[in-house]
Amino acid sequence: MSNSISSPLLLSQSDSIESKQPPPPPPPLSLDETIERCIGDFSWVQFLQTFLVSLAWFFDAQQTFISVFTDVEPTWHCTQLGDESCNSASSDICQLSNNSWSWDFPVHTSIISEWGLECASSLVKGLPASSFFMGCLAGGFILATLADSSLGRKNTLFLSCLIMSLSSLLTIFSTNVWIYSVLRFVNGFGRATIGTCAIVLSSELVGKKWRGQVGTIGYFCFALGFLSLPAIAYINRGSSWRTLYFWTSTPTFLYSILVPFLVRESPRWLFVQGRTEEAVLIIKSIASTNQNISRISFSNLCFERETRNNVDHLYTAIKILVEKNWSFRRLSVVMVAGFGMGMVYYGMPLGLGNLSFNLYLSVTLNALSELPSSLVTFFIIGKLKRRSSLLGFTILSGICSVMCIVAGKVSATLQIGLELVSYFSACTALDLMLIYTLELFPTCVRNSAMSLLRQAVVLGGAISPVLVAAGRKNGFLSFGVFGLTIGICGLFVISLPETKDRPISDTMDEEEYKFECDNIIS
Repeated sequence: MSNSISSPLLLSQSDSIESKQPPPPPPPLSLDETIERCIGDFSWVQFLQTFLVSLAWFFDAQQTFISVFTDVEPTWHCTQLGDESCNSASSDICQLSNNSWSWDFPVHTSIISEWGLECASSLVKGLPASSFFMGCLAGGFILATLADSSLGRKNTLFLSCLIMSLSSLLTIFSTNVWIYSVLRFVNGFGRATIGTCAIVLSSELVGKKWRGQVGTIGYFCFALGFLSLPAIAYINRGSSWRTLYFWTSTPTFLYSILVPFLVRESPRWLFVQGRTEEAVLIIKSIASTNQNISRISFSNLCFERETRNNVDHLYTAIKILVEKNWSFRRLSVVMVAGFGMGMVYYGMPLGLGNLSFNLYLSVTLNALSELPSSLVTFFIIGKLKRRSSLLGFTILSGICSVMCIVAGKVSATLQIGLELVSYFSACTALDLMLIYTLELFPTCVRNSAMSLLRQAVVLGGAISPVLVAAGRKNGFLSFGVFGLTIGICGLFVISLPETKDRPISDTMDEEEYKFECDNIIS
């Protein structure tokens, strides 16, 4: 009897003890979840930071397209009235005597007229522009992973802006096309990582809700920088081409000096590097409220140091990218698509001189087309899927570029209209591609992946000046090749995974786990 009575009592006591035990602790937050909870809504401090970082795009655009005006072949006219052998519309300037023709503007308005390059080969005429893009390639390979490894996002941005501004100032003192080409190479070397660092840093300073929209701020700044060039060139028409370099390099130098003092480092990069205290201080300074931060313990992050990808060495990030099959496939597709976009994006503005349209007006219209491109990206980035959008814009750009060749025989207005649609589509595709790449790769290698994408874009740009020079006699060699290239390269994005509304990862293991889960679900 006693046993039958005591057992329920013991069971009841045991249940009572178990019910009083505290519930198990919740699982630790991931780095992405922790930062999202800390940063909160979009604050004015975050807006100011993203604007300061994105302003680098403005100066980048000026140095990228400045050769459209400084390296242009000026117009000329016949000086001897009644000379039937001289016709500025159809005569070959190299077949005329020097006293039978003259430039419409002073010889110092362009490097072509100042250094007597009007009869030089297309390779020599296109050498400065090609040197700039080759410098971009070299700078991208050498500086590519500095932002992921030793220097970080902010310091790499400062270094790039400083090199770009100083080399642009030195370009003023060029005495021949060879020195000029070398300095353009250095200029391209410096600006190679500006766009990459700017978009990565600005996107890592905000939460995922605003990541796509913040990325478009840089596109607006780039469009405004491009748009400022025809205005500066028109105001200084008749002046030396060196004047353009002076008015574009001086503000860039002043901006580069301010970067170390006003711009904050990426807290995500600091966490990946194990510099937790610095990351917490920055998050506190940019967060919309400090209440969330006080309730979160950063020591409980499920982000162990031993599981971090070690990117302490310069090219470790690139090695990590190519070691994993899934990341190598993504990187290859991104670079192929970027190559086609870069050929159109950089080649079309350089080829405007080949069209039967006013150069100042056509450059202004191309620069203006980047503004609606940025607006379209801003509004569709949160609504449309990445792959289908990219596929549509690249095909549209390719078709319109090829049609430019036929339209030129019908109407100059129709030709410039198709060119603008093609350029607008290429700009929008490139804007989407940059944000898409941000979402495809984790924090530890994100800047390196972005740099390699930019390398592919620049490689397309490096080839375009030679095609533009050849296209002065055969239009298909420029706009026709541009259209076929971007159309074919854009098809490769079909093989990429969709990233819309998916949180970004911070380590390769985290991204690989998501990739395997997506494959299982699909």
